[in-house]
Amino acid sequence: MENETVSELNQTQLQPRAVVALEYQVVTIFLVLIICGLGIVGNIMVVLVVMRTKHMRTPTNCYLVSLAVADLMVLVAAGLPNVTDSLYGSWVYGYVGCLCITYLQYLGINASSCSITAFTIERYIAICHPIKAQFLCTFSRAKKIIIFVWAFTSIYCMLWFFLLDLNISTYKDAIVVSCGYRISRNYYSPIYLIDFGVFYVMPMILATVLYGFIARILFLNPIPSDPKENSKTSKNDSTHQNKNMNSKTSNRCFNSTVSSRKQVTKMLAVVVILFALLWMPYRTLVVVNSFLSSPFQENWFLLFCRICIYLNSAINPVIYNLMSQKFRAAFRKLCNCKQKPVEKPANYSVALNYSVIKGSDHFSTELDDITVTDTYLSATKVSFDDTCLASEITFSQS
Repeated sequence: MENETVSELNQTQLQPRAVVALEYQVVTIFLVLIICGLGIVGNIMVVLVVMRTKHMRTPTNCYLVSLAVADLMVLVAAGLPNVTDSLYGSWVYGYVGCLCITYLQYLGINASSCSITAFTIERYIAICHPIKAQFLCTFSRAKKIIIFVWAFTSIYCMLWFFLLDLNISTYKDAIVVSCGYRISRNYYSPIYLIDFGVFYVMPMILATVLYGFIARILFLNPIPSDPKENSKTSKNDSTHQNKNMNSKTSNRCFNSTVSSRKQVTKMLAVVVILFALLWMPYRTLVVVNSFLSSPFQENWFLLFCRICIYLNSAINPVIYNLMSQKFRAAFRKLCNCKQKPVEKPANYSVALNYSVIKGSDHFSTELDDITVTDTYLSATKVSFDDTCLASEITFSQS
């Protein structure tokens, strides 16, 4: 009986190897190289502009740098090995490469999810609780949170060092090596379910709730319907000329605030929607395969899931460039090698954020131009007109 089983196993292993279609290989290599190449360049630029530009070193940008590093890890560890798999049809990085590359893949994936969650909470506090943001949304606290995020995900992902091994399949025409499971795949279902719940479902639920609160503040918070009336109530206006100047300045600041509220809402919506949509195919496939005796592994659908992951890691710099004037200006300065780098903000008017109470270098955020907390603090420290006027003077001198 045992001899028959061994014989059947040998016959199964010595079947001809399945040939991958040439068009599949070409499409895979082309898409992966294009997306991963652009994503690697874009995320490196995000890190460089934050590190090299002084006014970009803010709490929010700390989380964006963490997200960029995590995305770089995903693109390099998950994307580039996919090219060699398509070219050779076998794992070429050995046992150590199997452990380390898989570890880096999951580390980048989970750190990316945690960075987005941290960024979401920071945005919620900054917009919905501007007073608390003075003490909670600081540069030093952001660095501590990022260190904790990476320490937690690094320790959690070490589990994969004990779950992976090289699998060797012998065929009539070749021997194929793959990086796979050490034990039966049935034991991996709890791990995948925990990953799905902790690093996808929970962040999405939290993001939906918090962004709902943010949208309510951005759209339903009462703001002055006529900015000119605010200028009339300002104290100790010595001349009629000062009143007119304050009125015009207040009007510009009012329009900027309204536009900024729409801008930040669009950016948050884009980040949440893209994260949810682009991760859904892969996360769903992993969970479904955990309950199937024979996993679903259709090549084109697997490629679609991988491309969605690579797109999610590559598209974030594009979002920053489209939605943030500061990042757009910083990217242009970085790309223009002929100009001498000058560390000063772009020349445009913005609405100040909660940093008006403390020093701006300590409490400012990356999205200063689309933060609306100045309307909360105007009655406490500075008037609405004075805030805008200070902003105008600051940038006109730069």
